[in-house]
Amino acid sequence: MYDLAERHDGDLVRLEVGEPDFDTPEHVVDAAMAAARDGDTHYTPNAGTVACREAISGMLDERYDLDYGVDELAVTVGGMEALLLAVLATVDPGEELIAPGPTWPNYETQTTLADGQFTEVELPAEDGFDLDPELVVDAMSDDTAAVVLTTPNNPTGRVYDPEDCQRVVDAAADHDAYVIADEVYLSLCYDREPQAIAAYADHPEHVLTVGSCSKAYAMTGWRLGWLAGDADLLQHVVTVRESTTACPSSVAQAAAEAALTGTQEPFEEMYAAFEARRDLVDDRLQEMPGVTASRPEGAFYAFLDPDVDDSLALATFLLREHGVVLAPGSGFGDAGCGHLRLSFANSKARLREGLDRLEAGLRAYDG
Repeated sequence: MYDLAERHDGDLVRLEVGEPDFDTPEHVVDAAMAAARDGDTHYTPNAGTVACREAISGMLDERYDLDYGVDELAVTVGGMEALLLAVLATVDPGEELIAPGPTWPNYETQTTLADGQFTEVELPAEDGFDLDPELVVDAMSDDTAAVVLTTPNNPTGRVYDPEDCQRVVDAAADHDAYVIADEVYLSLCYDREPQAIAAYADHPEHVLTVGSCSKAYAMTGWRLGWLAGDADLLQHVVTVRESTTACPSSVAQAAAEAALTGTQEPFEEMYAAFEARRDLVDDRLQEMPGVTASRPEGAFYAFLDPDVDDSLALATFLLREHGVVLAPGSGFGDAGCGHLRLSFANSKARLREGLDRLEAGLRAYDG
């Protein structure tokens, strides 16, 4: 859809990509510029600078009660590399990675890169794709190496209940498997306090925590994330990343330090804007004829059911005929078929216009 939109002439309301529409705050940019001018432009340790890891460790402890030391942290090239390193470090050839669906498609491609087997466990749409731990537990076997839990969830916006996540961690530990907690949207929880899985799990040694500056800090282009977990496993992770990216950008790490330890006011303003946009989108979708959608609890996505069979055909029609771009649910696994993902990481004015176009397009669609 992104590529189709790039080739389209005329005004489009772009609601397909999960990227904040805010610029990186000035104090973060200033820190990066100062680091560059001061000559901090060289290789860093494979795991990242101690200063950056200390900043991440302090933030995780203060906000989420996560106790990770610098030897239990690796700074990564975005959350994407953190996830890939987690998969490569846990999934041996032929072993299985499980993800509840609908699910972000990169988990499957990363499992393929590890020569593993990917299993999607379809969550029930009638429950708003909330986590059903027994479905996940029942899918586990001695071949299961890892389970990915994404909360808040992309694409559904659900925030999983801690007790349900705990059940999955317990079962993973029984199978000597890991839970990869993809928590890049953790600070974007709207209806409850954010809780990190490793903070309340009885087996935190079986949890690998993935985070990122991209979403909540409006730093997607800086490519700065982290992977946290057992120190012994992190040593293997660091060894693997010597053959991938070697280390993250020194300048981006300086920016991350400023984002994590400096003033939080700009990020609090972004959070308030996302929450207000969530309310706007949810109110409108609840009134829109022919559409059902659960209220997004986190991240910046609404996952709607327009009661069609082919969501790609509908998304293409909406782009070409009505100038609004959404992501087809079929891109998020079998469980997402027939749905559309709407990103509300856009201004209220553009969201209102996009929702108007969406409603008009759904009325006109006869596919």
